[in-house]
Amino acid sequence: MRALVTGGAGFIGSTLVDRLLAEGHEVDVIDDLSTGTLANLTDARATAGGRLTFHHVDVRSEACTELIVRRRPEVVFHLAAQADVRVSVADPVLDAEVNVIGTLRVLEGARVAGSERVVFAASGGTLYGDADPASLPLREAEPHRPLSPYGVSKKAAIDYLVAYRELHALEFVALALANVYGPRQDPHGEAGVVAIFAERLVAGEPVIIFGDGSQTRDFVYVDDVVDAFVRAASRSGGLVCNIGTGRETSVNDLFAAIAGHVGTGAVPEHAPARPGELLRNALDPGRAGIQLGWSPWTTLDDGTAAVVAAVRANRADG
Repeated sequence: MRALVTGGAGFIGSTLVDRLLAEGHEVDVIDDLSTGTLANLTDARATAGGRLTFHHVDVRSEACTELIVRRRPEVVFHLAAQADVRVSVADPVLDAEVNVIGTLRVLEGARVAGSERVVFAASGGTLYGDADPASLPLREAEPHRPLSPYGVSKKAAIDYLVAYRELHALEFVALALANVYGPRQDPHGEAGVVAIFAERLVAGEPVIIFGDGSQTRDFVYVDDVVDAFVRAASRSGGLVCNIGTGRETSVNDLFAAIAGHVGTGAVPEHAPARPGELLRNALDPGRAGIQLGWSPWTTLDDGTAAVVAAVRANRADG
């Protein structure tokens, strides 16, 4: 398979690139390196044997569309995004430029190139808005009511995917991701709470929890998520599939798990809850099980242990 990964130098994207190369595929990566880094692709570039090509291109540009047309990928994995909710609130125009216009650039390239399908990284954490906790874990039939510009832009991208499928027979699968975590996650980003906790606890620095820590999230390990992307390249179509564990984990329990792996008795500090933050969230992965044959397998204990080990290895390497 000839695959193209937008955002392929990022946390999830680079892990997907590793998987695709391991399976013998040819891979093009598009990334403007605004958040991703070439360091994430070091091993891939060293071992790909000419099957990996990196392109320093902004998805908002015409050059992105032209590149996709030239490379003629069979499958496009579209992960490039402005992914910070706070940035989307402060600068919704930027958010729309990257997440809406950028998606259109990708779709136009895939259409003209004759690509078979697009696998899109949607946002399960924002797509459903402030849903009734009694509905947890949320299914895809839950109304899509995003409450941030970021969530709105991701929903709009799904709407465009549907339109391109109907108008141009360009197949798609949109994966509504829960809170993805794992090695390579940016400890300085908004959504990387696992990376943030691990980095600070290993360094012996204080950890701040916003609110009382009882708020819950659905934490899903990056290798499991990448497996869903690979399966979506050849299975099902025209669907949104939740990619999560279906289980809620409180921020307090997450902190305790990571502190246990670090071997510290540190106690977190608490700050006021952030306005608009969801109190509870979890995604039902049942449809992905039926349509993609996918289910998560990495336990939170194993996953957080892997993150702590990666943080320690990175610090040892300087």
